[in-house]
Amino acid sequence: MIHPLDLEVPLEKYFGFTTFRPGQKEVISNVLDEKDSLAILPTGSGKSLCYQLPSLMKPGITIVVSPLISLMIDQVKQMKAQGMKRVAALHSFLTTEERRFIFHNLRSLDLLYISPEMLLMPKMREALQNVKVSLFVVDEAHCISQWGHEFRTDYLKLGRILEELADPPLLAVSATATPQVQEDILFQLGRTKAQKLIYPMDKPNIQLSMSIRRNESEKLEFLKEYLSRQQAPAMIYFSSRQTAEKVCYELKEHNLGRIGFYHGGMEPVDRQLVQQQFMRNELDVICCTSAFGMGIDKPDIRLVIHYHLPPRIESFIQEIGRAGRDGRECTSLLLYSPGDDRLPRMFIESELPSDHQVEDFVYLASAYKKIPAIEECATLELSESQYNFLKYQMESSKEAGVIDPQTLLTNMKRTKNRREEKKQTHLQRMLEVLHTEGCRRNELYRHFQSHVQPPEYICCDKCDPSVFEVTYQEKQNRTTTMSWHERLQALLLPGGFHDG
Repeated sequence: MIHPLDLEVPLEKYFGFTTFRPGQKEVISNVLDEKDSLAILPTGSGKSLCYQLPSLMKPGITIVVSPLISLMIDQVKQMKAQGMKRVAALHSFLTTEERRFIFHNLRSLDLLYISPEMLLMPKMREALQNVKVSLFVVDEAHCISQWGHEFRTDYLKLGRILEELADPPLLAVSATATPQVQEDILFQLGRTKAQKLIYPMDKPNIQLSMSIRRNESEKLEFLKEYLSRQQAPAMIYFSSRQTAEKVCYELKEHNLGRIGFYHGGMEPVDRQLVQQQFMRNELDVICCTSAFGMGIDKPDIRLVIHYHLPPRIESFIQEIGRAGRDGRECTSLLLYSPGDDRLPRMFIESELPSDHQVEDFVYLASAYKKIPAIEECATLELSESQYNFLKYQMESSKEAGVIDPQTLLTNMKRTKNRREEKKQTHLQRMLEVLHTEGCRRNELYRHFQSHVQPPEYICCDKCDPSVFEVTYQEKQNRTTTMSWHERLQALLLPGGFHDG
């Protein structure tokens, strides 16, 4: 075992760095000592290094559960570019032949990225029984608490996978998690005694600003005027795909830079092309939904703008953290007009079933004498998220020995109501940051840590309104531009962006 004082040697050997960023060395030392750990480090602090370096130093394979395909692809590409070839990602973009190749060569890998859904497939679980798993990582671990209860319930089954794999050491990493979310993460993973390594989540180089406009039209005009004074990479977040596209075209018509849009409704190839254009400085501004940004390692983003109100503080902190990863000055701007909270409230209602839908689902399950498939629930008009919630709750209840329909109904309604209350609380906290009369930085982070670090630039618009006058005039060095067919080749052929 390498002594902690000597970790700089493999760090420079594999990654070319001579020093660690704050928190990295402590987390890596814990991992090498095979201690279960939950590490909370700010966005842009190099969380991935905390498991990538140990994966090259420990015998066996490191499994990394990752939420997004684009995140897996980028990280595999970066590691291979640094000469680390024994790394792969299993995802739906791969051909059957590519997946089969990875399955048959698991023993030769140092690190495997995989989604929770693919990890839970019977064939994958069987294949992993024949390899030594030296470390089990949950990247972006807040997704367990944020998505696991409705949207992606397979996140709540990762604890079972850990047991099947003979309980390898665990590392869960995230940039944002309240103490309550930290407890939920470890509870769901079955590792409540894991050591917590919690570092300040606030980034001193980010200036916070929020502007309340009278209506949607005024909000758009404010955005146009603001962007007309900026010349630097910027991300604009929207809660609506349609609005992201509409505002993108509006900004283009006013010649406010090279602008593109990105959302989950686009074809995968189109999403990858837009992402690469932004990364290569061929686009100045991205109008995007939350589908864009997680794990994006573009160090020179100066502006992160929210056109719509995020549903929770954790999402907001994650997204503004994508600015200023190079440690230089950057700004967050949130725009709000009366009634903007209706959209997140509508999303909360759509994510969870109504009482009538819960009752009808339990009735169907009783009639079918099994948990009905989503196709058998057509008359209930359930969204995928609502169905996943009901299915998981019924599976969990039956595993606990609860089979009486009335008891099932009571338990499921109670759980549904608790989840809805939690979501409404998260939204209310975001509104409190917006409407605070005091320092926004203090209000934003008070649920996460006892104090904030001294800001390196302007703190927030409440402390100094001149933050709205901050401008960025940075000349972007465009990297070598590929033709459209070269990009498609890079995206689609083995050895390109999708090479796992």
